[in-house]
Amino acid sequence: MTGALRRLPHYLILIAAMVALNFFLPRMMPGSPATRLASDSGYAVTAEEREQILGFYNLDKPMGEQFAMFLEDLVTLDWGRSFSKKQPIFDLIKAALPWTLLLAVCNIAIASVIGTFLGALSAFMRKRGRDKPLVIGMMALSAMPAFWIGMMLLSVFGVRLGWFPLFGAYSMWGDYTGMAYVADVLRHLAMPLATSVLASLAAFFTTARYGVLNTMEHDYIRMARMRGVPDARVKTFYIMRNGFIPVFVVLMTQMGFILSGSLVIEKIFTYPGLGLLLADAVVARDYPLMQYAFLMTSIMVAITMFLADVLHYKLDPALGSDGGSEKHGGHR
Repeated sequence: MTGALRRLPHYLILIAAMVALNFFLPRMMPGSPATRLASDSGYAVTAEEREQILGFYNLDKPMGEQFAMFLEDLVTLDWGRSFSKKQPIFDLIKAALPWTLLLAVCNIAIASVIGTFLGALSAFMRKRGRDKPLVIGMMALSAMPAFWIGMMLLSVFGVRLGWFPLFGAYSMWGDYTGMAYVADVLRHLAMPLATSVLASLAAFFTTARYGVLNTMEHDYIRMARMRGVPDARVKTFYIMRNGFIPVFVVLMTQMGFILSGSLVIEKIFTYPGLGLLLADAVVARDYPLMQYAFLMTSIMVAITMFLADVLHYKLDPALGSDGGSEKHGGHR
């Protein structure tokens, strides 16, 4: 834990940089929010009306003053209104966040179990040469972009077969309650979740396979076999327990990538999470909504990366000592 806490200032600096980038980057994009608002209203605005629009959202003030107001609003949770959706930004993010977390947590739970199991199975079958189909299959899967997987699932299981809904997180016109509502949510979750799982499997498979193969070469594994320890016990308590340490780190870091990469999947399936909210904000040049949606996603990624560090030091105490793993001589 001490080693991870020593890196806490690095993450605080990272979050500070994220705050600055989330403010300045949207304002560096081409286009004007006043132009977008004018197109939504259906008529051309005059120069005076344009200035009034910019003034209402404080976009006519100097950049430094805008940034100071942004920091104040960030701390007080007064995030203003989205000028594309005409709703408070805090309420929009609060409504979208649970759907993104549901998708991400289910993805991590399923992909980590399946990918880790297949990776360990591949490692144990390596000497017999029976792991090639698994390795080739995972290599092919890792080469497929998430948006392509999503579109294939959508066209086959949604359009052609009609097994799953095409968009949304629940039936907007359905009056479901209780378990019927849960079943409806799960039906809408199925295809986005399948896309996320298929796109995430390779990371867990590769990490588990490498970790198990690396652990199998250690001397204490050979000694355990020489002492006549049952093979099942060697695999479970000697190899897998140590070989899976990198998997736990990948689990947390992958959570960060899933949160940041949910934009594409949520956009394909019109899934009402942070990713879809952010995509709509970018198209609308909605600076306030864009910067706070970016910021929430970035902070969640930073938090999961920090938790990955804490978990790694917890699982491998040798990393937390001043001497590192060399001082402790590695795993025993």
